Amino acid sequence: MAISSILRGKGHEVVSLTPDSTVADVVETLVQRRIGALLVIELDEPVGIVSERDIVRCLGAHGVTALQMRVRDVMTAPLITISPDDSIPSAMELMTDRRIRHLPVLDSGRLVGLVSIGDLVKRRIEEAEQEALALKDYIATA
Repeated sequence: MAISSILRGKGHEVVSLTPDSTVADVVETLVQRRIGALLVIELDEPVGIVSERDIVRCLGAHGVTALQMRVRDVMTAPLITISPDDSIPSAMELMTDRRIRHLPVLDSGRLVGLVSIGDLVKRRIEEAEQEALALKDYIATA
């Protein structure tokens, strides 16, 4: 299965902010949308990502004043990306190796979605369940 199969199911919406947004804006959006990361877009180009983990590190280093800091100062950049044609196992391996939980999906340099580790694990579980059912059917008819 390819990453494109996940995007077909979950959609292509990507929640984003600009580099000049504040950390407080990030926190508000993450809470409202119930998500773990936001893409940072500047001039229609993805330039970074800011996650809950980035926010916690920033708060740990700067205290409450972190909330007034700009996203450009706390985001993770450069981006690590994948393509819609990449396999789910290769994306999981990349996330594990790089210790990240979200991957922007670019198709010919154009942003087409964002996948999380949760999206990938969910799809792998669905695949395993389908395989188990197919094996049960095969055994029952054999």
